[in-house]
Amino acid sequence: MTTSTDTATVNTSIAKWVLVDSENAKVLVTGKVDVYSLTNVWTQIREQQDAWLKSSGSHSLVFDATHIASLDVAGIAFLIDLEEAQQKSGGKFSIVGLDPKYEPLLKEFDPIANLFPVPKATLKSGFIIETGKVTQALLDDAKGLVTFTGHLAADLFWSLRNPNQVRWGDFVNAAVQAGIAALPIVGLVSFLIGVILSFQAAIGMKQFGAVSFVGPLAALGIVREMGPLITAILLAGRSSAAFAAEIGTMTVNSEVDALVTGGLSPIRFLVVPRVLAGILVMPVLTLFADIVSIFASMVTMLAYDIPFINFWNGMVQTVTIEDIGSGLIKATLFGVVVSAVGCLRGMQTGTGAAAVGISATRAVVSSIVMIVVVDGIFAYISYKTGF
Repeated sequence: MTTSTDTATVNTSIAKWVLVDSENAKVLVTGKVDVYSLTNVWTQIREQQDAWLKSSGSHSLVFDATHIASLDVAGIAFLIDLEEAQQKSGGKFSIVGLDPKYEPLLKEFDPIANLFPVPKATLKSGFIIETGKVTQALLDDAKGLVTFTGHLAADLFWSLRNPNQVRWGDFVNAAVQAGIAALPIVGLVSFLIGVILSFQAAIGMKQFGAVSFVGPLAALGIVREMGPLITAILLAGRSSAAFAAEIGTMTVNSEVDALVTGGLSPIRFLVVPRVLAGILVMPVLTLFADIVSIFASMVTMLAYDIPFINFWNGMVQTVTIEDIGSGLIKATLFGVVVSAVGCLRGMQTGTGAAAVGISATRAVVSSIVMIVVVDGIFAYISYKTGF
């Protein structure tokens, strides 16, 4: 039999921890049990329970609710916390004297294991598994790119047959966003490219006394390669990301799904106007970049006593219409790539707060990669055909 000296008691305002013996304890709860009356009481009782559970032997806890006047959700949470601690340590838990009217509320949280799921250990994947995952992701991305390219080609052909159904308002907005608004940054970078290219070429040519050839060489490189490439990279970081973010936001907000539900093609409605805008503005921006870069090269060559007229005559004799046309055709292909990839990544946007940012990043990286691929293919074709 247990004497009063064998009983350890902690008095609180509404709850009392009673240690019957080393293996049995009670929690006596009285009065109104809510979030206010449980202040500090919950912590004290749980500390007593944790200290008791650390002792050896089996542990059986009784929750005595005989004298509870009222019980809200906070009281139920207190009860469940005590029960979860018992179950976690392998002890027993029972409830006595609980008013039947609280049974439905208590059953809402049964079984208790669903409230405290056991964390699953994440298995580390080996090199072969990770390689397989990366390969599968690349294959899925390639499949999506091919499918998107087919749909886009069909809808571009549809736009040629049905020009009245194209959303020309979106086309104008995209052209202004990707074209006119990009003139300052394209002009600045093109000017710097012309200056740097001329200076670097003149340093080497001066050793051979061929500074006069720097102008024609720089102009040819700008028209055929540097102008289209630099403009495409600038638009990849600017317009492609903007397209991806805009369409990605619509995807997250389920606006693209609403278009499909309404029987409208997202590619015709969203992608075609932006791709047509890219096809229009890219050659124009490239021509603007060529002019600015060549002018910057002419100004730079004044430092080497090469007058404008000599620069101009050498450039006219070296740069042909075919060279200009080759650069503009390449720029047109770059325009298709930049705008289409931005739209594709926007439509592939997932869910979550970071999804739009991830799509914009993927659009820029994918656009630059595709620009390099297209440029390499075009260079090979130019080498074989002489165009």
